[in-house]
Amino acid sequence: MKTVFLGAQLVCPVRGVSNGNLLIDGEIIVATGEFEIPGDARRIDLAGKTLAPALIDLGVFSVDKAACRAGGIARVGLMPDQSPVLDDPGIIRRAALSGKPALWVHPLAAATRALEGRDLAEIAINASAGARAVATGRGRIASSGTMRKLLAYARDCGLVVVAHAEDCGLTDGAVATEGETATRHGLPAAPAIAEALAVARDLMLAEETGARLHFRQVTTAAAFELVRAAKRRGVAVTCGITPAHLLLSDIAISDFRTFARLSPPLRDESDRQAALAAIRDGTIDVIASGHDPRGPEAKRLPFTDAEPGMSGAETLLALSLGLVRDELISIDRLFGLLAANPAKILGLATGTLEPGKPADLIVLDPGAPWQIEAERMAARAGNTPFDRLPVQGKVLALYKGGTPVE
Repeated sequence: MKTVFLGAQLVCPVRGVSNGNLLIDGEIIVATGEFEIPGDARRIDLAGKTLAPALIDLGVFSVDKAACRAGGIARVGLMPDQSPVLDDPGIIRRAALSGKPALWVHPLAAATRALEGRDLAEIAINASAGARAVATGRGRIASSGTMRKLLAYARDCGLVVVAHAEDCGLTDGAVATEGETATRHGLPAAPAIAEALAVARDLMLAEETGARLHFRQVTTAAAFELVRAAKRRGVAVTCGITPAHLLLSDIAISDFRTFARLSPPLRDESDRQAALAAIRDGTIDVIASGHDPRGPEAKRLPFTDAEPGMSGAETLLALSLGLVRDELISIDRLFGLLAANPAKILGLATGTLEPGKPADLIVLDPGAPWQIEAERMAARAGNTPFDRLPVQGKVLALYKGGTPVE
């Protein structure tokens, strides 16, 4: 079936922002702008609403279809930290099917068996089963020798390595970042340099092997500078961040609220400002939700005993749109961070409004106000550090391969 969207503000990470129409035929975008409308096309008048690529959320820990629908997410890169771990081709195939029909799930295979950080998993076999990348999971590979082998093997398989950027020798047992907030509240803390140490080693190994490397989250000024310098040298490195690390500092944990217990932990204000600068200058390539819904049994505990993680899929777009309203970046650049760049990292031919691309689309009202309410979220659990925050930007419709997601 042909469908034409009329009178839209078209937001494309490649072609920029324009006003016009968009035509899809079956699952594919076939024309944008001004064109002759086929007589047999179904017409949808958007009356000036925004039409943009559906989001690609790189690095979620749960296949949460309801949360993704609410947040305008059509594809997720699923982290290997599942039960069982995504280290076997059969498990990876099942994971890839777990979102149908509402969600594309792209598994990230475990870099090492059972994510134990020692023996490499069967990377080539897992790639043939549908894995789009290999990932170290919530933890880091401590052995430089093992990490070097992983990068070289992944390079030969044409896969990117998604790494966790914390030196576990410094962060073991820590729940906060060293500084005034952690000291005042008596929380076990690790220095922010733990991130830069991990980033520096992995960058050197990626440069030496010629492998592609993606840091799922980079959150400190020192680490941003390392990534920035590596990009200038031509290292094939990208990095991501969550809205929480862009919008919140470690002051948010002052009331011991476990919804703000994250991994990596929230940083001080100078690091948060460095993160905003890294968004502005292009050092950061991806904004992702870090979606990790945790129930009361994991969060209604003392701060040091609570599990890290937040529910972020359905708030990802609304929180990120604040960067556009603050004039930090343009809206088309934002959708590069939310759609086009994650697609490139995972090797997916999507994430834009170009003809020939899959019709994964959202209809958006960027100015529509609403309030984040943890208890009313569509996610499996509403553990968001943004509870009660007023935001703007509401997804009105989501299309996956041209089909509306209800």
